[in-house]
Formats: sequence, structure tokens, C-alpha cells
Amino acid sequence: MLYVAPKMLGRPTGIESDLLGRRERAETEGWLGEVEGIELTRLAAKTQVDLGMPARTGRTK
Repeated sequence: MLYVAPKMLGRPTGIESDLLGRRERAETEGWLGEVEGIELTRLAAKTQVDLGMPARTGRTK
């Protein structure tokens, strides 16, 4: 069974915040390729977070 350490539960929020800051700087500096790369990373990270934990069915073996 997958176990997620409680201290890691806020990690996706921190990663998202960091990526937004990096994107803002890249836009300010005119680094268009970097902006595109950061957006791809954000989409991939969001997809992983949206997959979430599997739901428990309540069935036992």
C-alpha cells in the first residue's frame, strides 16, 4: 500500500508556488523558452496531483 508521509502533504503546493515565481521571473527577463518549459512542468505536476490517492472501496479480503 502507498504511504505518504504527513510532512510531504503540502509539498505540491510548495512546488506550484516555486514554479509560479520562476515563471514570473522568466516573463520579466523575456525568457520565452523558459516560460514554456515551466508551463509544461506545471501541467505535468498538476496531472500527477489530480490523480490523487486511490479511493478505498470498503471491501476487505
